[in-house]
Amino acid sequence: MQAKRKTNGLLYLLYIVNRASFLLLLVILGSMPALAQVEDPTRILSNSEDWKDVYSVMQYGVLAGKQSNFLVSNRHSTIILNSIGANERLWVISSEKVPFVVGYESLLRSRGYNAEEFTYENINLELAKKLENTANFIILDPSYGYNAVSVAPYAAITKSYVLFADADNIGDIDDFLQDRNPESLIIFGNTDREVTSALSRYNPEIINKEGDRFLNNIEIVKKYKEKSNARQVILTNGEFIEQELMSGSEPVVFIGTNNVPVAVRDYIRSSNIDVGVLIGNELVSTATFVRRELGISVFVKFAQGARNPQGSIAQVEALDMFYLPVYNLNLEIEGIRYNRATNQLEATLRNTVDQAIYFIGTYSLTGADGNRQTVGDIGANFIDGNQVKTLVYDVDALPEGKISADVFVIYGESPGSLEKEIRLSMDAESVRVLDECQIAINDVSFNKRSRNFAVDVENTAQVDCYVDIEIVNLMVAGQRRDAAMDGVALIKKGDTKGLKVKVEDMEEEDLADNELVKIRAFYGERETGLIKVLEGTFELLIKAGDFLFYTLLVVILIFLTLIIWKRRKKKEDDRGKGGGIVHQGHAGTFKPAHHVQHPAQQHKPAVATTHKPAQASPKPPVQSNLQPSQQQKRV
Repeated sequence: MQAKRKTNGLLYLLYIVNRASFLLLLVILGSMPALAQVEDPTRILSNSEDWKDVYSVMQYGVLAGKQSNFLVSNRHSTIILNSIGANERLWVISSEKVPFVVGYESLLRSRGYNAEEFTYENINLELAKKLENTANFIILDPSYGYNAVSVAPYAAITKSYVLFADADNIGDIDDFLQDRNPESLIIFGNTDREVTSALSRYNPEIINKEGDRFLNNIEIVKKYKEKSNARQVILTNGEFIEQELMSGSEPVVFIGTNNVPVAVRDYIRSSNIDVGVLIGNELVSTATFVRRELGISVFVKFAQGARNPQGSIAQVEALDMFYLPVYNLNLEIEGIRYNRATNQLEATLRNTVDQAIYFIGTYSLTGADGNRQTVGDIGANFIDGNQVKTLVYDVDALPEGKISADVFVIYGESPGSLEKEIRLSMDAESVRVLDECQIAINDVSFNKRSRNFAVDVENTAQVDCYVDIEIVNLMVAGQRRDAAMDGVALIKKGDTKGLKVKVEDMEEEDLADNELVKIRAFYGERETGLIKVLEGTFELLIKAGDFLFYTLLVVILIFLTLIIWKRRKKKEDDRGKGGGIVHQGHAGTFKPAHHVQHPAQQHKPAVATTHKPAQASPKPPVQSNLQPSQQQKRV
């Protein structure tokens, strides 16, 4: 008995020891990921197809003082390892939705690296939370990737973190900033109205010069040079991320794809910039213009040492560049005509994308006699997405015969961002057309419900006229913009039409900034040749509702009322009929529901009758409410 107790005691003691060991093992295993996360990395890698994630990892590396790189493809995930030492400690920041490589940590460990992978849905915000000592922030709309490139050097030297905010996530950004209590906050470029409103409590500095990316870029370069008077700059167009762009070692100056905007030329001339480093070779022609016309030295950085050399020749490879989504602008020349009836050049241009474009054109005509004359635009013209526009210019009379035209057009997304160009030579068509159209603009109103501007246009001519309407310098959310109607309207002679221009983001608070609106109407007898222009400034009338909307609403209500009334009447009629025939008494005896007595039978005393079970009384005819012409014929 005593031996049995001793055995049970030993078993219990062994159970206690094993349980304690198991709990200790759980504690150790549970703490291992935390220890791995705390371990200080020497390099951070971005594993995401989303440019916002790549940008966030790169700026996190700069602010945390860590070397950082990014993948540009799944194949690149192994090539990049040729430039990373085997003894480096790696953090991999992976996108939850769009990683280049799933399980990249396992791949790295199989190559002998000490690696830890972190997967996030919102990398931009999660990395901001890790930078606990950061109190300076720059807010951008993620729709404009070039703005992120523009501010990167300034963010680096001021220890500022760039947050991407729009109407969808501003609640999360605001919650984060409330906890962080920022010392400095900059809102850069165009942002949603909700973003500006939510962040107003932090008294932010707003940098947005007419929504122009080149003007905004110049402003942030000026702020950079206040901190560090750099005489060397990086030249780019803001369409990709590259390691040196993010380093903060020099500011970034935007140059155009085919043309250097005037504002950029003027700034470089007036500054003390001596050297420009062009990243990539796509903009060599523009950089050459900078060197020749602006007088600064330009160097091109277009390659790096090969990380996977193949033979003695392949000693260099392309730079690691992560390309950002861009707005594709495309403007085409539809036709050049010389109108002999009016001695005017008619230039027709087509915007082939769903994005508004501004342009300035120069046109040179050479007649059959060899004489050359040049006309063009003084300021930028507006053409809305997927629209056609014809502009006319007075020229001296040209002799009969062939006419050649040289065309030079610069265009871009704003009047100051004319970075693309068209250069071509073509034959000009000769026409002889008189246009008798005349119109009048009576008034301009805005419907708060539909967010439509209505321009009341009257055709005062004796011919039918086509009309296109633009609203010039409209103020929306504190920014000026132009807006145009969708397509071209035909107004018959003597008729009046309310032509609609929809502005989706126009709010009631914008009305105070638009008490007077400038209207520009293009019109003419030819749909693709609106060669006449009428401009005027009008007081904006405000309408709370739409007459057509309320008229339609009344008609619907009347229609519903009629349906309900008819249903009720039908029910009452059916109830009056009593449902047709009612069973009464024994089987085989029936009586009409509405039995009408013959006059001779009225007021007679009831007579008892004996029912014969074997016989059934004949079914009397049921009265019909139909008129004789409506009753069915008996066959």
